[in-house]
Amino acid sequence: MKITIIGTGYVGLVTGACLAELGNNVFCLDVDQRKIDVLNSGGIPIHEPGLAEIVSRNRASGRLKFSTNVEESVAHGDIQFIAVGTPPDEDGSADLKYVLAAARNIGKYMNGYKVVVDKSTVPVGTADKVKGVISEELRARGSDIKFSVVSNPEFLKEGAAVEDFMRPDRIVIGCDETPTGEQARELMRKLYKPFNRNHERTLWMDVRSAEFTKYAANAMLATRISFMNELANLADHVGADIEAVRHGIGSDPRIGYSFLYAGCGYGGSCFPKDVQALERTAREYDQELLILRAVEAVNNRQKHVLGKKITARFGADLKGRHFAVWGLAFKPNTDDMREASSRVLLRELVEKGATVAVYDPVAMAETKRVLELDFADKPGALQHIRFCDAPMEALRDADAVAIVTEWKTFRSPDFDQMKSLLKQPVIFDGRNLFEPEVMSEVGFEYYGIGRSVPVSA
Repeated sequence: MKITIIGTGYVGLVTGACLAELGNNVFCLDVDQRKIDVLNSGGIPIHEPGLAEIVSRNRASGRLKFSTNVEESVAHGDIQFIAVGTPPDEDGSADLKYVLAAARNIGKYMNGYKVVVDKSTVPVGTADKVKGVISEELRARGSDIKFSVVSNPEFLKEGAAVEDFMRPDRIVIGCDETPTGEQARELMRKLYKPFNRNHERTLWMDVRSAEFTKYAANAMLATRISFMNELANLADHVGADIEAVRHGIGSDPRIGYSFLYAGCGYGGSCFPKDVQALERTAREYDQELLILRAVEAVNNRQKHVLGKKITARFGADLKGRHFAVWGLAFKPNTDDMREASSRVLLRELVEKGATVAVYDPVAMAETKRVLELDFADKPGALQHIRFCDAPMEALRDADAVAIVTEWKTFRSPDFDQMKSLLKQPVIFDGRNLFEPEVMSEVGFEYYGIGRSVPVSA
């Protein structure tokens, strides 16, 4: 099938590459010439395991093309996926200007029936707005070309997006019950047929329910994380171990183990903005989502937990202190620094007078870029942060190490080497990678999240 993907960001690039891998002829459009140049030269603008190989293979086969030519992109695809960014607006709502601009271009250049698919995460009612913009452009042309707008939200986890796309647990598609909607349903059924050979994974519903499903899913996952983080903070005070609690409640099949890990807060491009956008939608209908407001408040507070543990141990004035930070990206297997907990911790440490040495397996370049923005109001502050090429290099002469991202490379370190490099053997484990008893045995003063009272060497 001929497919057009509008937007070569995280969702668009993964979607386009994976659909090409299935044998489709895919045209990926982006208005950013620099990004298109990178892709056409064999590069990948994001870090995602397995993606580079798929892009390279399908570019070589001719099934995957990257361009900035809008008119050509509209002419190419019978199905037009809109996969552009929907950043949070000042009031927390999703900014739809890129989505509607893409829709306007489709209406301006389409010359035959198109299925327009909202792949971006968008609020309920966006399909109606997309439909209105396309209809407006067609009227301006004096054209009555038929089209259909479909909602097909993505459920891709950064760091596992290729696997998630190629082996989905569900495919949500919202279509209208109209003649053009039925036509769209058949095209979408044909497109996703390879995923339904063993069993039916597609969930068909109305468009608004499909739009709502994406926000509801992310809001539920964010709620589980904040719930466990709040319990972890209480566990620290009452002498309980949140990891034992996690096993205790996760074994209940009604609850399960997923997204029950306590830590130093969630980040990324989805959970923070989707929770805010859903709250904003509720306000538009004079509804108040008390639980989601608390979810966001707990998460914002949780990003300060590591900093509080550090100052509780070393004092509020950290002048003359030097710390190591392992892990900068908001989660493993990505270089995404959006809403990353490390950004909050680094600012707190620097503002309290400390110097910091940092290391992340893939997010170093992106960290430098975002920290320049974060510290734009504090000239010279970045001089207090040293970027290291290896995790052990970051530990040299540090008063303690704080672990912020649970990369696998941090799970089984050489503890003897760590002790020889640190000024004193102190670990602040923001992702509970280690067991307190084991840390005590190997001679570390250990502070986890909700792991009861600190275990000292």
